[in-house]
Amino acid sequence: MATITKRGDLQWQVKVRTKGHPTQSRTFTLRADAERWGKETEIAIERGLFFDRSVGERTTLSGLIERYREDVLPMKSGKHLAPALNQLDAVFGKYAVSGITSEMIADHRNARLKTVSASTIRKEINLLSKLFDLAGKEWGIPIAANPCAMVSRPAEPKGRDRRLEEGEEAALLQACRQSSIELEAIVQVALETGARLGELLKLRWKDVNLAKCTGKLFDTKNGEDRMIPLSSTALEALKSLPRHIGGRVFWRWSASDSFNKTWTRACTRAGIEDLRFHDLRHEAVSRLFEKGLNPMEAASVSGHKTLAMLKRYTHLRAEDLAKKLG
Repeated sequence: MATITKRGDLQWQVKVRTKGHPTQSRTFTLRADAERWGKETEIAIERGLFFDRSVGERTTLSGLIERYREDVLPMKSGKHLAPALNQLDAVFGKYAVSGITSEMIADHRNARLKTVSASTIRKEINLLSKLFDLAGKEWGIPIAANPCAMVSRPAEPKGRDRRLEEGEEAALLQACRQSSIELEAIVQVALETGARLGELLKLRWKDVNLAKCTGKLFDTKNGEDRMIPLSSTALEALKSLPRHIGGRVFWRWSASDSFNKTWTRACTRAGIEDLRFHDLRHEAVSRLFEKGLNPMEAASVSGHKTLAMLKRYTHLRAEDLAKKLG
């Protein structure tokens, strides 16, 4: 039952004690509010509908972000996570978890649309949603409802469909060869395997089996290790490389930032415009289908978890399909 006690001149404390449930307590400035809360809480407990908001009212989003940085972030590889956490902390960090509403999140979305891409905003809202889910499911902070569930995300931008045009591959490889044997090799391996730049830069010789024609990629974007088959072209490219004492195959570049400068110079030298290294992944996946692999086989090579994402990376040429139709 609810008991109400006057505390000082301006406060009324109400406590609800029910067998089998922890005592619930709140303080109000008006006795009428205390009485109403006490009755509503008693009824909710009796019906099994009571929801304790006190922990969520004491915990700020900054607290969730700090725990995420300590417990979860070290196991993640996405480069967008740290900047996204900083942005969320700056906007919502001071607010209690229970006080963040879908309206506040929608306002944030609309304001951010003026300065950043839709993709960036989607990542921020999805990360915020993950924080709420972790709080409610694993961190002992009851959440009545995830406010992000009621907020629509900006439309996903149209994916790139850039493929190599006639003569561009030869010109690109020649320009890369003029730069270094490692640059030519990494481009060839990317075209044969569809591996991402970050995955290739982390590839180590101990994970390459030239006899079995395989390579193992670790810490991939989808969080799973992946074994990739190496074609004869990829094998020859790897065999041409000198071994470095550090053990990495493509040791010349420590990260994608330093590689991108080399890549831009090579494309300029080859006279190729609007070609990103990641476009080679699109090219490679498309070629897998052109070679006759089925969707499951292609996905096992590329690492795509869904057919929808696999389709997003597949750009078959209409003229090639016309030849098959006869």
